[in-house]
Amino acid sequence: MGRMHTHRHGKSHSIRPATPRAPSWITQSPAEIEGLIIKYTKDGLTPSQIGIKLRDQHSIPLVKAITNKKMGQILEENDLKAEMPEDLENIVRKAVNLQKHLKSNKGDNRNVRSLELIEAKVHRLSVYYKRIERIPKTWKYKSVVAQLE
Repeated sequence: MGRMHTHRHGKSHSIRPATPRAPSWITQSPAEIEGLIIKYTKDGLTPSQIGIKLRDQHSIPLVKAITNKKMGQILEENDLKAEMPEDLENIVRKAVNLQKHLKSNKGDNRNVRSLELIEAKVHRLSVYYKRIERIPKTWKYKSVVAQLE
């Protein structure tokens, strides 16, 4: 899959397991895996960090193949789901950090454009999450691009 605002191809990624069935080497029960997910969430890890930890430390390639539930469903059942989706939160954090950088570095014109592209991604993603009712319809990203120019 290509990148959104560049001409390069984004090929670097981990590969999902070939079959959606539960592997034979897994010794944990679905309840134990759900317990691990809940424990790691309470420790402050994000869903993607939990997935990496389960993959690397517990040899669990896919949660859904074993538990028949997605990680988001498990978190939702236990009232641990974050109020803002992780990808939107990461992009907003990136935009805020870039705004702080631009306040202290007034002559950095290249990153003004980068901020515009990041804010376009925030807007596009927020429209999607409003449509599927994952965030409130009144949620709005407040931009400070006007202050920078």
